[in-house]
Amino acid sequence: MADLIERLRDGLPDEAVLTDPDITGSYANDMASFCEAGAPAAVVLPRTVEQVQHVMRTATELRVPVVPQGARTGLSGGANASDGCIVLSLVKMDRILEISPVDRIAVVEPGVVNAVLSRAVAEHGLYYPPDPSSWEQCTIGGNIGTASGGLCCVKYGVTAEYVLGLDVVLADGRLLTTGRRTAKGVAGYDLTRLFVGSEGSLGIVVRAVLALKPAPPQQIVLAAEFPSTASACQAVCEIMARGHAPSLLELMDRTTLRAVNKMANMGLPESTEALLLAAFDTPDPSADLAAVGELCAAAGATEVVPAEDAAESELLLKARRLSLTALEQVRSATMIDDVCVPRSKLAAMLEGTAAIGEKYGLTVGVCAHAGDGNTHPVVCFDSADPDESRRARESFDEIMALGLELGGTITGEHGVGVLKKEWLARELGPVGLELQRGIKQTFDPLNLLNPGKIF
Repeated sequence: MADLIERLRDGLPDEAVLTDPDITGSYANDMASFCEAGAPAAVVLPRTVEQVQHVMRTATELRVPVVPQGARTGLSGGANASDGCIVLSLVKMDRILEISPVDRIAVVEPGVVNAVLSRAVAEHGLYYPPDPSSWEQCTIGGNIGTASGGLCCVKYGVTAEYVLGLDVVLADGRLLTTGRRTAKGVAGYDLTRLFVGSEGSLGIVVRAVLALKPAPPQQIVLAAEFPSTASACQAVCEIMARGHAPSLLELMDRTTLRAVNKMANMGLPESTEALLLAAFDTPDPSADLAAVGELCAAAGATEVVPAEDAAESELLLKARRLSLTALEQVRSATMIDDVCVPRSKLAAMLEGTAAIGEKYGLTVGVCAHAGDGNTHPVVCFDSADPDESRRARESFDEIMALGLELGGTITGEHGVGVLKKEWLARELGPVGLELQRGIKQTFDPLNLLNPGKIF
């Protein structure tokens, strides 16, 4: 331990190396409940690429595992520390290095907060679409690590579609540059995409070239109340089948609506079984909203109300962004699922999830990026009650099994981390798992980068 700390401080300022157990313990885990975490030997907060390289060279020489972290807003335990590891927190590398309106790119360090980048590019008339619910806290490096999505992905896509190039410090301290700054480029294997979603298990992202889009008009939101989740899901299918391109298509079930009202007193309709939010950011969204409103009514909506203005639209979006936080307050702990299914199977996923909650006698609220088929069932339970904790884990597993049975995936945007690694093998199959482990071995032969995650 003493040798490790001394070696780290040889290439880092003293204030960048934290060893007080009370402080390092606060970096031990992300926001996922029910995930094991160890005690780090040290937390380092580098500010430069060279300092990150020094950390990795030291780790390699001394065979010490390294756990990369951003803002620790993750929901799968992917940033949890392991015993005796170096936690490599990248939050101090938070500079926006370049914004180019001509090339429509931004070049950023990994600690840049998503919302900070979004506001900065907006000053140039540009738009960075990926917008996770935690966008006011989460970092671009973390977004890249988990290939995160957000509310607007139904129209604009996920993080992977906006990462053009990366600078990555490898396990042995070498610096790798991948990708490009150009609008097109197919030279060699796409290593950039390989790092996106790798959860810090292949290398440390220290710089990213991100694609930007012209800023769209302010979106206007429509809210539709439904007597069942099935009718709301039917409306989603009709909206997509008719060729509409909403900038947002989100669903909240009754349990979620009540939780948000209790936490924030927002006056959402608690008597309805499902609330569907649809938005358009076209120059004149009124025609699109009217057409979608008719489809919702035909699917059984009891009330369809377009927002009067942008301010009212933002209020509805705030309610949706608060969903996970509100459900976390229902009981002492939550297990947040992240199952994505084909849109045509969305109703079956939600109805099956409700049945699983009833079977185990647990509160399970669902909010969803409905336009993507990406559901977030939240199992609420008392972590101090062993029986309730057991039922929570079993229900969580059944929800993931249901998603796979419906042709879906165990994670749409949160990542595998610790929480879902046993399920990854079931989804990939033996051949897929063998090849992925081979890739890990190529990039990290000593298994120092985020060990115990994903596989």
